[in-house]
Amino acid sequence: MTLPKTRYTILVGNYGSGKTELSLALALEMRRLEPDSRIALVDLDIVNPYFRSAEQGDLLRSHNIEVFMPSFAMSTVDIPALPANIMAVFEQPFDRVIIDVGGDDTGATALGRYAPQLSARREEITMLYVINPFRPLSGTVEDIADLFALIGQKARMTPDALVNNANLQEHTTADDLIQAQALLEQVSQQLKLPIAMTAGLPRLKDQLPDAMQECFFAFDPIMKPDWLVDLHE
Repeated sequence: MTLPKTRYTILVGNYGSGKTELSLALALEMRRLEPDSRIALVDLDIVNPYFRSAEQGDLLRSHNIEVFMPSFAMSTVDIPALPANIMAVFEQPFDRVIIDVGGDDTGATALGRYAPQLSARREEITMLYVINPFRPLSGTVEDIADLFALIGQKARMTPDALVNNANLQEHTTADDLIQAQALLEQVSQQLKLPIAMTAGLPRLKDQLPDAMQECFFAFDPIMKPDWLVDLHE
C-alpha cells in the first residue's frame, strides 16, 4: 500500500468511521518510513471529547510526532476552542501533516475555518473520506453520498478519494471488508472518486482478493472504547 504522497493528509467521515485510529496509524507509519521527516498530527475534533487522537499525544510525541489539538481538549470543558497555534502546520516547514477531523458535517465545520490556508495549498493535500458501512447513515450508497456532500460543503473542500475502513473492531472478517468494497465501488462510480485504500487488521490481508491487497493498509488499533461489546451477538 502506498501512503499519500502529499504534504497534507486530511481524514473526514461519519462518527465511528475510524478516522482517529487511521490518523494515528498513518502518522506512525509515516514516521517509520520517513525517520528524518518533520511530522505533525492535528486533532481537529471539537465534537467528540471521549475518543480522540489527542489522547495518544504522549505516544505520538515519543515518536517525535508533533501534536496539535483544540484548547481544553483533554479537560472537562464541554466545547473546545481552536487555538492559534494550529496555524503552525501551515507556516512552519512540516514534511507531513495528518489532520483528523471530527465526525459528520458538524465536525467538518472546524476544517472549513482554515479554508483560505487549505485552498492556497490544495495541490499539496489529499483529503480522504473514510467509510465504515457498519455505522449509522453509512450503509447505503445514498446515505454515504449525502453525508459526503454535507461534509464537503461544511469543510469547503471536496474529498479526493474514498477509504474502505469497514470494521467491527476485533470481530472484523475479510468478508466484511469484501462486502464493503462492493458497496464502495458503487459509491465510487456515483461520486467519480477512486477507492484509495482498504484499511484493516493485518491478519485479514491474505484473505482478500489481490486487487484489495494492493491497496491494503494494515494496522492494529491503539484505542478501544470501554463500551465495546460483541457486535456479532
